[in-house]
Amino acid sequence: MKILILNWRDIKNPTSGGAEVLTHEIAKRWVSWGHQVSQFSSVYPGAKSSEVVDGVQIIRRGHPYTRFIISSVHFLAFIYYLKNFRNKFDVVIDEVHGIPFFTPWYVKEKKVVLICEVADGLWKRIFGTILGTIGLFVENFYLRLVYKNSPYLTISESTKTDLIRHSVSEKQITVLPMGITVPKNLALAEKTPEPTLIFVGRLSRSKGVEDAIYTLAFVIKKHPKARLWIVGRGILPYRQRLEIMVKRLNLEGHVQFFGFVSEEEKFTLMGKAHLLITPSFREGFGLTVPEAGMVGTPAIGYNTMGLKDVIKDNENGILLRKNSPKAMAAAIEELLSDKKQYQRLSKQAIVLAGHYDWDKTAKKALAVIEEIS
Repeated sequence: MKILILNWRDIKNPTSGGAEVLTHEIAKRWVSWGHQVSQFSSVYPGAKSSEVVDGVQIIRRGHPYTRFIISSVHFLAFIYYLKNFRNKFDVVIDEVHGIPFFTPWYVKEKKVVLICEVADGLWKRIFGTILGTIGLFVENFYLRLVYKNSPYLTISESTKTDLIRHSVSEKQITVLPMGITVPKNLALAEKTPEPTLIFVGRLSRSKGVEDAIYTLAFVIKKHPKARLWIVGRGILPYRQRLEIMVKRLNLEGHVQFFGFVSEEEKFTLMGKAHLLITPSFREGFGLTVPEAGMVGTPAIGYNTMGLKDVIKDNENGILLRKNSPKAMAAAIEELLSDKKQYQRLSKQAIVLAGHYDWDKTAKKALAVIEEIS
């Protein structure tokens, strides 16, 4: 089978995230099973216009954001399809990140929508009232009308619920089991002497990194040696804003920005930290939770869409009843003071993390594609 994936970013993009990991993990497995997979994504500084990664042919054109209009990856995907892709694939996967590729308007082949999360309230939180309202309108428009007859792949029951709320039929939606990618020879690291929290994710408002910093400000009142490791990349102006925030709260020496790290270092840092904190306002699926769980680090997170699917309260972590830095700090302090409870959650986190398998993800997604092809 010949499969085309349209996604705003690819796995080698410096700003890629969990969705790109998901996409590449299933794509490379399809290739290993004898299928041909191509991906069309945006360019980034230093990127090759075309290359093969793990057997997946990646073609890069355009900017990831639609505000660049005719130079955006979304518009250039349309142009490139008409010139080079038409009638050459059995199925096209239209991956949605806020704005889709609107493939029902020009792709004649079978189509599948892959959507990790419905942005919904994030539009206004991130872009403000005017642009956020426009974003909400566009999202409602394509979910209710443009893709009304399309099959959907998603990654959590939370997103499935959101899609149904936006008038997508439950019969059209398949929830994929998720996997995690673990470095070879992974070993449990010894925890740091000081209480250490770790935030892992893209540096953006929607991920709640500011709330993570505010949480530490509350925690150090009872644990003066506590510290926060922030692992992830983001645009420079926002990173600088976070650094100014740290200075303003007198947290210098307590907060360390690691930026982008290798997978091996990420798992090492997760293993050394005592707790993963995930104050995200909305997720498709909190991939970092089972990753941290694999090295015995429980998670404390906001009770939000996506996170509530992966944090099993009092099993592999704590799901907060109130989403605030103060409430998160209180839960952290309580768990750090209860060694017996902490060890129980740590052991259970390892057990639950062992259930995640990318092979299962790829097989279920492929079954949906083969059914419609």
